[in-house]
Amino acid sequence: MTKSAESGSYVEPGEFKRDTNYITTRITADGRDGYPVEPGRYRLIAARACPWANRTLIVRRLLGLEDVLSLGLCGPTHDKLSWTFDLDPGGVDPVLGVPRLRDAYLARFPDYPRGITVPAVVDVPTGQVVTNDYPQLTLDFSTEWTEFHRPGAPQLYPEALRAEIDEVNQAVFRDVNNGVYRCGFAGSQDAYEAAYDRLFARLDWLSERLATQRYLVGDTITEADVRLFTTLARFDPVYHGHFKCNRSKLSELPVLWAYARDLYQTPGFGDTTDFAQIKEHYYVVHRDINPTGIVPKGPDLANWLTPHGREALGGSPFGDGTPPPPPPLAERVPALHQPD
Repeated sequence: MTKSAESGSYVEPGEFKRDTNYITTRITADGRDGYPVEPGRYRLIAARACPWANRTLIVRRLLGLEDVLSLGLCGPTHDKLSWTFDLDPGGVDPVLGVPRLRDAYLARFPDYPRGITVPAVVDVPTGQVVTNDYPQLTLDFSTEWTEFHRPGAPQLYPEALRAEIDEVNQAVFRDVNNGVYRCGFAGSQDAYEAAYDRLFARLDWLSERLATQRYLVGDTITEADVRLFTTLARFDPVYHGHFKCNRSKLSELPVLWAYARDLYQTPGFGDTTDFAQIKEHYYVVHRDINPTGIVPKGPDLANWLTPHGREALGGSPFGDGTPPPPPPLAERVPALHQPD
């Protein structure tokens, strides 16, 4: 997620079109792009507010990569230039020694022409960004970092299910993950209504799919569930009102609401979700949509912890594996930012 450095505006004339040209360098087991997987060498830079970055936080935690891939967290808001490390003492990342994620991009590409996005992985020895290709990043965590997975780590991208996972992910990205932005950043009534119709048609399709199976693909959590969850978690606090995705709240869609609560209550999902930062980001940063910058008090979050009943559909979140242990103390979401 990024902000236009020139205009400071998100709404575009007509239909919103996301720039999907990312830095495609990969960190791999064989180091074929010049960046081999090495414990301690890289730093994941994320922001809890951002759904794309939230994916990397979930996958890193599910796979147990905390000890080999350090984490730097940007604050929930940013200016026109860059995400900043305003959560850290002095506003400087303690490992990279820089105040802005932009510094790591420019260290590798002095004339970098695109937005400064999270998540990004930085090569600590050089201070240079390696990649911000978030769709590939979590897949590589699953397939290239296997030597460092924790015992009992789940198979989030099992080879036998990859074609189906990819197909589901493509539809979910187009109509849901990016669909909410196509509603919120639409610059015309027609563009908004077309995105709105596609969004809720896909949510209805997902409801039908999940009515008879606990997870999106197979009988355990996969990459597909991670990608859908981060949008669902933001739906009622942000997208329903701020982005005008208001046919129904998530809490009014029985199947998806139970599914989202099932995941939220699974270690790795709810404990990486910071509702306060999520709301602050969208309502403060998107001033062309919310000029006052006022952050709404609601909705009530306590219902995220209510029973979901999804166990009756069978399956188990980690299959033959085990849940991750509690997150490191330094990475825990403040209790005030989560449901009681």
